[in-house]
Amino acid sequence: MNALQQLQTLNITLPPVAIPAAAYVPFVQTGKLVFLSGHIAKQDGKPWVGQLGRDMTTDQAKLAARAVAIDLMGTLAAACAAAGTDLNGVKRIVKVMSLVNSTADYTEQHLVTNGCSELLGQVFGAEVGAHARSAFGVAQLPMGACVEIELIAELA
Repeated sequence: MNALQQLQTLNITLPPVAIPAAAYVPFVQTGKLVFLSGHIAKQDGKPWVGQLGRDMTTDQAKLAARAVAIDLMGTLAAACAAAGTDLNGVKRIVKVMSLVNSTADYTEQHLVTNGCSELLGQVFGAEVGAHARSAFGVAQLPMGACVEIELIAELA
């Protein structure tokens, strides 16, 4: 099953590219690589606010990271379209970098980020969706968001 079919099976509709909130572009392609700017978690169209270790659980934030993955795939679909292909033209998800709004003693950032990584694996499959990854705890994110994730992908 290809990525587009898998999205249908999972009943996921990708959103349009979000308008940048500051002085940047949603994605940049250089050669076969596409770099997606960081996307913050949103719930009902608004920033998904919370800090891990204070007022949010790992399971809640994992769902937020999954929501970010859906937004990232929407932007990746736009990048693919600009390159003359669709999500089936993604050769590899190369890297995911996750920032988790956390208290100093919270240590489960990697589990939060699994919400994104696991969905990418489901949609793109084990080979294409497997990626390098970093997950960091940070003191704050824009608009109080609980999670921000950026992505690098290679197109065929």
